Amino acid sequence: MATANTYNFVMLFDVTNGNPNGDPDAANTPRIDPETNYGIVTDVCLKRKIRNYVTLVREGKAGYNILIQPDRSLNAKFKQAYVDEKLPTGQKGKNSEDVAKAKEHMCKNYFDVRAFGAVMATGDDPCGIVRGPVQINFATSLSPILTQDVTITRQARTTDERTATGETEMGKKSIVPYGLYRAEGYVSAPLAAKTGLTEEDVELIWTAILNMFEFDHSAARGKMCMRKLFVFRHDSPLGNAPSHLLFERIRVEPVDSARPPRQFTDYTVTVDRNLPEGVTLMEKL
Repeated sequence: MATANTYNFVMLFDVTNGNPNGDPDAANTPRIDPETNYGIVTDVCLKRKIRNYVTLVREGKAGYNILIQPDRSLNAKFKQAYVDEKLPTGQKGKNSEDVAKAKEHMCKNYFDVRAFGAVMATGDDPCGIVRGPVQINFATSLSPILTQDVTITRQARTTDERTATGETEMGKKSIVPYGLYRAEGYVSAPLAAKTGLTEEDVELIWTAILNMFEFDHSAARGKMCMRKLFVFRHDSPLGNAPSHLLFERIRVEPVDSARPPRQFTDYTVTVDRNLPEGVTLMEKL
């Protein structure tokens, strides 16, 4: 049964001496707002980590496949939905009933489709377009970040010619010495009713958010930690208060604005617990 509750949530996470989200348009340096130098982590990056965690803990379990991953082409997965539902494949001009059945199949079998939605209108076996009930905004740092290019050396050279010279090769990696990021998100009960997102699925999302950095460590990303997860639960499927008013109840401020932050304790987190009627705050971390 689909969840009957709408949720809003705020996550705080930080990075130490790492690159939380490289920008391909800027030599993979950490993403920033060029006007303010505040750091950015995209929604796509955060959803990827949630998908990876779900794959880790639910791989092979019915209903928890992941659509957006590089195992097979998307069109092949769409065609498989038609095959599984015993619908005609490879024909142009699909009728709307067949597309609706295929879309329902995708929502039932793929966790990220019923959570985040998907555009599945490509190829000869389209499965329609699903608007996901779970959405996450870009994460933005709470202070301007400093991007550093750290020079590194490499002893293992790539070609025999370079090996013969005996010269040390040089390279660079881009890091943020420290950055605390805030992202906000939403779970829509009306859209969950259309995709079949259950309360169990919602709980899995919270668990994935809490653990997504624990199973994503790499030399490039440095030390990344989820610091706080605040979840506002609405009693009404349509919500009991505007999301932005709830987000404003979570305030994060630097302890000393004159000194660059270098750890989580350089910030104070203040929570206004005077909530509108019908809204409950759950502090997951």
